[in-house]
Amino acid sequence: MSYFKTAILLAGMTALFMGVGYLMGGASGAMIALVVAAGMNMFAYWNSDRAVLSMHGAQPVDARNAPDLYRMVGELAQNAGLPMPKVYIMDNPQPNAFATGRNPQNAAVAVTTGLMQQLSREELAGVVAHELAHIKHHDTLLMTITATIAGAISMIAQFGMFFGGNRNNNGPGVIGQIALMILAPLAAMLVQMAISRTREYAADEMGARICGQPMWLASALAKIENAAHRIPNEDAERAPATAHMFIINPLSGRAMDNLFTTHPATQNRIAALQQLAHQMGAQGGYVQQRPAAPAATGPWNGGSTPRRGPWG
Repeated sequence: MSYFKTAILLAGMTALFMGVGYLMGGASGAMIALVVAAGMNMFAYWNSDRAVLSMHGAQPVDARNAPDLYRMVGELAQNAGLPMPKVYIMDNPQPNAFATGRNPQNAAVAVTTGLMQQLSREELAGVVAHELAHIKHHDTLLMTITATIAGAISMIAQFGMFFGGNRNNNGPGVIGQIALMILAPLAAMLVQMAISRTREYAADEMGARICGQPMWLASALAKIENAAHRIPNEDAERAPATAHMFIINPLSGRAMDNLFTTHPATQNRIAALQQLAHQMGAQGGYVQQRPAAPAATGPWNGGSTPRRGPWG
């Protein structure tokens, strides 16, 4: 089903691309846009994960330079019945994370330094499990391709103001260019919103089952939501089309960023996890009773190796 949705998305984005090209240059513009869209679709399918990781300055880590994080991801992936994904760290003070990759065999989990510094081991496990749930559900292909193509469409629409609009060509004029700049990114954002909200609830539930404690993730969501409003994520601000990939919306809401909000309300997600915790007989509030590791000496910053997690 995820591949069918991806095909529909690529076809829809191609049509939108051609519409933008037609407004800019008529029939010839549409044909040029079709060629560009075909190349973009090929790039998006095979390389969009690397492009998104690069946008956020994500650096690969392994068992040598991030042993505890790497081991945690491996244990949780085994719990989820997944192959070991690649692990990345983003040097960013905002606690956040996302998963990417066209399939579970070519997947990656990326977390920020802020996430590792501000969350306890249990909360971090909840977040990693959530991202692994996206991989297991094959959400990452759709999420990553959407981010890449929506970003490209937004950029092309911005270029619309420089083309056409004079009496010597068939451009749409000043009013048409303004409409183009607004409607093309809006169409891309509507696609993002359509695929985003239900998948977050599904990933929350699956992630809670992978790590075995819904309240670990609930507590992490509360902390990340609070920090996201206080700590800017400059990489995400420069590439707002990737916002839907993160576990919590990383955008500050400045300018037009709030239009990229694709996540359900965090309090609703926490409430659903609390309900799941009750059903599973989990200890609600367990994470809040355990202090987070200090930023300078915690196990996620090269400290002593922590005990094996209870998910293993």
